[in-house]
Amino acid sequence: MSVRRYGSGGPWEEIFGYSRVVAAGPWLVTAGCTSTVDGVVTNVGDAAGQTRQAFRIALEALAQAGASVEHVVRTRMYVVNTSDADAVGRAHGEIFGAVKPASTMVMVAALIDPAHLVEVEVDAYLPQPPRRPKIPSIMTWRS
Repeated sequence: MSVRRYGSGGPWEEIFGYSRVVAAGPWLVTAGCTSTVDGVVTNVGDAAGQTRQAFRIALEALAQAGASVEHVVRTRMYVVNTSDADAVGRAHGEIFGAVKPASTMVMVAALIDPAHLVEVEVDAYLPQPPRRPKIPSIMTWRS
């Protein structure tokens, strides 16, 4: 089984030593994704907006490895405020309603930046194309 690693170029990947996406055989998993774009937290105070942006980042990273939303089989959402659970869940439904992956929402005390309200992870399954059988070379018979 081959393992491939995909980075986003973000500075924390080198400092903390992680990849945005790791593909192990047909399985692809993302690191935690937040609503941070170019080092700036977006959608401050808007849990649904942060959820959409975080999943957009995760799905764009999966696309680098050849997967798309229909390959998503599991999502995890880490939410700081219980009062944001409905907004986060509804934003998830907007993105994954047709796919319906297994999903978990966990309430947490805090995330790395106080402006972060949500962090997400995504797992995808990308079946490998079937391998073509080796066809024996044609032998040339000489008489």
